[in-house]
Amino acid sequence: MTTPFYVSPEQLMKDRADYVRKNIARGGSVAVLNYDGGILFVAENRSRVLHKISEIYDRVGFAAAGKYNEFENLRQAGVRLADTRGYLYDRRDVSALGLANAYAQTLGTIFSEAGGKPYEVELIIAEVGDRADQDQIYRLTYDGSVADAHGFVVIGGAADEVSRVLEGSYTEGAHLGAALRTAVAALGRDGTETRELAPTQLEVAVLDRGRQRDRKFRRLVGAQLARLLADEPGADEAAIADNGDGNGDGATPAAGDGGTEPASSAETGAAKTGASASKTSAAKTSASAEQGDILDDIDDVLEDGDDEDGARD
Repeated sequence: MTTPFYVSPEQLMKDRADYVRKNIARGGSVAVLNYDGGILFVAENRSRVLHKISEIYDRVGFAAAGKYNEFENLRQAGVRLADTRGYLYDRRDVSALGLANAYAQTLGTIFSEAGGKPYEVELIIAEVGDRADQDQIYRLTYDGSVADAHGFVVIGGAADEVSRVLEGSYTEGAHLGAALRTAVAALGRDGTETRELAPTQLEVAVLDRGRQRDRKFRRLVGAQLARLLADEPGADEAAIADNGDGNGDGATPAAGDGGTEPASSAETGAAKTGASASKTSAAKTSASAEQGDILDDIDDVLEDGDDEDGARD
């Protein structure tokens, strides 16, 4: 009988961590910064389809680096969890801290399971407040560790090098254009060379504190992004003035969500009555399941995504 091969727990965890860090570093970096009007997300991303930056809920944004199919599973699970909480209780009950805690439990469990592969992802969950001192930014690593950040945080790629550049160039309370140019300049310096990133190589979005609707997330694309990067006169003012148009993803706003054709009073009253009854019924039916395990939605989505082939973004 042969003697089983023994690996100490410390060595096993170190090997898993080294494996994940090496693979995450192959992709582009993502930087999240505070600016005077909210929170700015900037990612090096040449794909127009595979997003690293997304909206989770009204005031909550999501950024990720690593293996696309794995962090996309986590994003979808976060959206489901946020929608469930907001529908059963109140929209204000959905917070970045609550989502970060749920993600941390999931990532920690996956990382510590000896039989499976750890997720090759790092996440940022951010929430914009009514004032700058109420903004929240959390960084989550592959092993479930959570850290709150102030000012800026960088994940993926050459995160250490980009962070060192931002430490010397970041200015608290900067305008949108200045913060964007600072982030792009830092992303272009990965320790080996200095690159100038074009608008087509970037994915940019903001959680806009001054936006005149519940949903604060919106993307900066096309000519608007190019003008901000070029520091054209009036670019910041135009970006701020445009914060009430669209719904963050380029779709036409629906009636009742800032659209131009609000419903009639009778229709609104009937809709509210029906929605209230439906909400009460759903709450009674689902309350016990929600209290039992807030991670059910995350686990379901992760199981559905186990067989998907992922591209590293």
